[in-house]
Amino acid sequence: MARRIDVTGTGGVRLAAWEFGDPPKTDPAGSGPAGSGPAGDVPDGSPGVLLLHGLMGRASHWASTARWLSGRYRAVALDQRGHGRSDKPPKGSFTRDAYVDDAEAALEQLGLAPVVLIGHAMGALTAWQLAAKRPDLVRGLIICDMRASALGAASQREWDQWFKSWPLPFATLADVRKWFGEDDPWVERPNPARGEFYAEVMAESPDGWRPVFEPEQMLRSRETWVYDAHWEELAQVRCPALVVRGLDGELGRAEAQEMVRVLPRGQYAEVADAGHLVHYDQPEAWRAAIEPFLDALSAD
Repeated sequence: MARRIDVTGTGGVRLAAWEFGDPPKTDPAGSGPAGSGPAGDVPDGSPGVLLLHGLMGRASHWASTARWLSGRYRAVALDQRGHGRSDKPPKGSFTRDAYVDDAEAALEQLGLAPVVLIGHAMGALTAWQLAAKRPDLVRGLIICDMRASALGAASQREWDQWFKSWPLPFATLADVRKWFGEDDPWVERPNPARGEFYAEVMAESPDGWRPVFEPEQMLRSRETWVYDAHWEELAQVRCPALVVRGLDGELGRAEAQEMVRVLPRGQYAEVADAGHLVHYDQPEAWRAAIEPFLDALSAD
């Protein structure tokens, strides 16, 4: 079950948050749902988790993770501005501050704090910047496959060219899966999970299937971090933090271990046979990588 909750981000941007959990359980006496928590089976006072997707992603990419978390947490995934079902204002701000302020506003409006933040790629950067800015709101942090170093101008040019190479519109979702899973020049070997990942961010239009986001807004979002390094904010994170990388992902082992060293309370985990989309590529191995960290947080 996923329940949509509308929250308001900075500048009045409407954001769609999604609460994941099993259908509410009814008690034997028939007096209604068991437990009074928002997910039905999670009682009031359960710790909160906010899940932040990466660039071009959406909250549903966290569905598998959020559902198993919902047994012990109030697990909410956020469609960030310009993504999923959230607003995509043509003249809106897509700065780092806007993304961080949105996540802060969502935490406060949803009543999740003190929260465990779990972020992938761009969402991970947002998570650690928020943890540095508002330590009172964050009790734990999981960073999934996001670099702290600057990527540079060449990276931004490559992304611009990549967007232009998409054969839009796609005639069918099967074509989407095939292109992103096999035919995309960025794919080194067939990757069905990647095809499924991109199929989730497509919507049918009169002439075929197109992304639910505006590529130009994605480039604007990205340019606010590719030219800068983010080691300073990482060093300001005071809560326990776990850095997770896929062995074939974009975050190299040396940089990941340096991030752990810079984090005051950093830990490290890696997932074999996973690329950049760690939680999506290998959901069971991803769970095994992060569960000990979450268990330790709960024991504190």
